[in-house]
Amino acid sequence: MKKIIIVFAFLLTLSFQINAQWFWQNPLPQGNDLYSVCFIDENIGWAVGNAGTFLKTIDGGISWINQASNVTDQINDICFTDINNGWCVGAYGTILNTSDGGVNWTKQISGTTEWINSVYFRNIYEGWAVGNNGVILKTVDGGTTWESELSGTINILSDVFFINSNLGWSVGNQGTILKTNDGGQNWSVKPIGINNWLGSIYFIDENIGWSVGSYGTILKTFDGGENWTIQSADTNAWFSSIHFFDNDIGWIVGQNGLILKSTNGGSTWDNQPSGTAGNLIDIDIINQNSSWIAGLNGVILKTTDGGTGWSKQSLGTTNNLYSISLINPTLGWATGQNGTILKTTNGGNSWNNRQSGVLEDLKSIYFIDSLYGWTVGKNGLILNTTDGGINWETHSSGTTSYLNSVFFINKNEGWTTGGYPYSGTILHSTDGGISWNHQLFGELSHLESIYFVNSEVGWAVGYAGTILKTTNGGINWFTQFSNSIEWLFSVHFIDENVGWAVGNAGTILKTTNGGNNWVTKVSGTQVVLYSVNFSNNNIGWVVGNGGLVLKSTDGGETWDIQLKRTNKSLHSINCIDENNVWIVGEGGSILHTTNGGVTFIEDEKNSTQPQEFLLQQNYPNPFNPRTSIQYTISTTQFVTLKVYDLLGREVAILVNEEKPAGSYEVEFNSASSIKNLASGIYFYRLQAGNFVETKKMILLK
Repeated sequence: MKKIIIVFAFLLTLSFQINAQWFWQNPLPQGNDLYSVCFIDENIGWAVGNAGTFLKTIDGGISWINQASNVTDQINDICFTDINNGWCVGAYGTILNTSDGGVNWTKQISGTTEWINSVYFRNIYEGWAVGNNGVILKTVDGGTTWESELSGTINILSDVFFINSNLGWSVGNQGTILKTNDGGQNWSVKPIGINNWLGSIYFIDENIGWSVGSYGTILKTFDGGENWTIQSADTNAWFSSIHFFDNDIGWIVGQNGLILKSTNGGSTWDNQPSGTAGNLIDIDIINQNSSWIAGLNGVILKTTDGGTGWSKQSLGTTNNLYSISLINPTLGWATGQNGTILKTTNGGNSWNNRQSGVLEDLKSIYFIDSLYGWTVGKNGLILNTTDGGINWETHSSGTTSYLNSVFFINKNEGWTTGGYPYSGTILHSTDGGISWNHQLFGELSHLESIYFVNSEVGWAVGYAGTILKTTNGGINWFTQFSNSIEWLFSVHFIDENVGWAVGNAGTILKTTNGGNNWVTKVSGTQVVLYSVNFSNNNIGWVVGNGGLVLKSTDGGETWDIQLKRTNKSLHSINCIDENNVWIVGEGGSILHTTNGGVTFIEDEKNSTQPQEFLLQQNYPNPFNPRTSIQYTISTTQFVTLKVYDLLGREVAILVNEEKPAGSYEVEFNSASSIKNLASGIYFYRLQAGNFVETKKMILLK
């Protein structure tokens, strides 16, 4: 059931580069906000959310597989009537339907561009959907056609629930409660005397029901919603979803990891520990023992004992990450909120927490080799390690300014920068970060990023288009004309001449003469850009707000958007080469590509009209480093061919487009495209229309 959605998606107006291959490394199975969860039994269920996220489990949540929805907008609610038939709704009038358990989703015509927040089906034919501006839709043919019903309100409607074909309710903002006795042809407003947002409604029978909302609102009715009484949970938290198993046993979930349970019909509510501080959005109950919860940052919780214990089925930190530093395709670190330091030794297949010993936000991290690294952050905090991050030592910076960026040329000499508006700070160390001297203090605006190409030449950027350059190791800094008044957040140089800076309002600047002249490049977006990184003179990436990833193959002259995998803000990007790139961001997001974010190459085998669908065993198998996969489709279909590891994580997208009938061959090259895959068993899965087949292959190094 749909509930309160506090975070709304941002729609980019750029064209998408289809088939770009970015996959999640943290959190797992993914980190997009989840807004709805639906189970049909104790094993089979789905969860949906931001950026067109669709997850499915067939083993009670032990593993989750990303299903292709072919949409990138926010999905708000999902409802299944059986193992095969389901519907989901979302942004801009989106309604999708599946008849094969989510393998394929078909877009239905809703007749509206309003956000649709909730969907409810009684059977495979009869369903309702509600949304913004009082939208109520009904179908009696499984969604082939949707008819608009007159709601009598222009308020946002958050949830809809029917107890039978005639009797139903909907709730929304301004304390809105609507009721229908004729299947939705007519709706009457039921005044409750409060104006709080109502996000969820649930009925046990024709008379007894509950609704919850903002500021601790809990309402109960004994007469089918004609009258409502207020129940108390002794909290002002926002409640997102309510679900009862019977007249007595029910749960509420909401803000800051809140889980409440009642065993007396809501007369009293007891807190249950969730183990998370993130907002919980939806709960679905299978029986009095088994329930699932979905929430922000990809959180999935499960209980099998009635809520005495809730286990987190999603893995990894959800603290915001601000910076990432890789020194080769396998070894790297990331830092972020509340002193978070993560380390990987296997290319990001796993990220392990390292104790920083501090609780302040860490804004930047930089490693010069496998042992020597530095991180800086709030209140002038500076840490360094000489053992690869096993131990971190705090050093005095001599400032309480927010330090935003750190850069070292070698294990002894480095710089950090930060400050606040009108009090820019640049510090310099020649002893590996143990002591620091002010090179610039209190003279210029807030600085965000610093980069050196050698021990003498470097740049710093920041507030209102500020660009500073030094040619003597920072002893003197002079201002360069940036041709911009936008706040700049990142600077990167390939050599002493060629560099880029990015910032607010989609700003991308380039210089080819060491910054003597900066030229504005068209990014195609107005969103905030936080980080820029180039692997060589031609190939580079920029990341920013709303999950934006831009790539250039011509030195930053033109930029293309890559396939959107998240709506989270992306704060830092680091490329080892033109194939291996990592991104970190909001909610613990870590995304990785092993092919530079572009599609794999596919060759058509022949033009003979085939008579069947077929997926061949890869050859050779076992393989190292490359293998060929052949498949045949007998009619024009949208085809996906993906590779997964043993944990069900997507590691490669080989095909993702409509193909005419024919036989095809795809080369999967672990040496040139997937450099960090370990020896072991992998699965490749072909989906073409209703045809789905999976086969096993073995990488043996």
